[in-house]
Amino acid sequence: MSLTNMKVFNATVQTATIEYLGQQVEKFNAASRGAIVLTSEGFEGDYRFENFWAGIHAAQRRVDRYASNAAASATALAQLQSVGVKVAGGFGPIIWEPGQLSWVQKSPAEAVEVISRNLAEAIMKDQLNSAIAALVAAIEAQASATHDTNTGPMTYVDLNLAHAKFGDSSSLIVADVVDGATYHSLIGQNLTNAQQLYVSSGVLVVDILGKAVVVTDAPALRETGTGADVKALGLVSGAATVYDGSALIVNTETSNGKERIETTFQADYDFGLALKGYAWDTANGGKSPTSAELATGSNWDKVATDIKHTAGVLVLATA
Repeated sequence: MSLTNMKVFNATVQTATIEYLGQQVEKFNAASRGAIVLTSEGFEGDYRFENFWAGIHAAQRRVDRYASNAAASATALAQLQSVGVKVAGGFGPIIWEPGQLSWVQKSPAEAVEVISRNLAEAIMKDQLNSAIAALVAAIEAQASATHDTNTGPMTYVDLNLAHAKFGDSSSLIVADVVDGATYHSLIGQNLTNAQQLYVSSGVLVVDILGKAVVVTDAPALRETGTGADVKALGLVSGAATVYDGSALIVNTETSNGKERIETTFQADYDFGLALKGYAWDTANGGKSPTSAELATGSNWDKVATDIKHTAGVLVLATA
């Protein structure tokens, strides 16, 4: 490829990737009822700070009209702050020989389609896995939002008991997130009707008994070698938000020096991640976190005063 062709190739891959990713994001957001929101909204800097008003329902009190008129305790009107963090990722390098394309009579357009589709799917998979890992870590650190079955496989009774952690606000939970094995175990428990809503790159969203169930083999949903190695999330709308999925830098280079000319493709991308009711701990977690740091509960501080105002609940079970 000439330098001009490489520039065209880069621009085409970038445009095709962003278009494909945008289409899949729109479908996923609708099908999952907004439990995990993937958005192209911008994310400036290392962190994203968002202020919200703290609840002041505790200011309500009982009054005795016949008692002495003593001073009443004041409730401060205050704001709380949620914090999201920017995550960086890469794709490639991918290597091929330009001569291979002409040898088998394949056009560069076909290479563009293959690279852009796989790149978009890889980015979306990373976004979902990162969001799920962070949600599991943050919620599991809160005993009041976690239901531990202590024994046996997961059942819909367990999911219901987890939802009950939200009490009269359990209707806020719009979707459950489980892995494939757990999903099929639940279907085997006399649940035969499952309306398929969305399928893409290892992610399935179905409707069971009127509730969206996101089925994906995210690593954070199953741990080996522990007493509670199967996990399921019950999430409210906007439990996790992924920002700026279109921040993408791609580069293609063709080099000499070997018996045959080689071309390499590489991409850098980043996205922001925020959890409802939680703040990324900028001191403990720091900037540009690793996957392990995102999946560490102590790096996500609960800032909402009531657990009902957070991302959701978690079920722990054994395989």
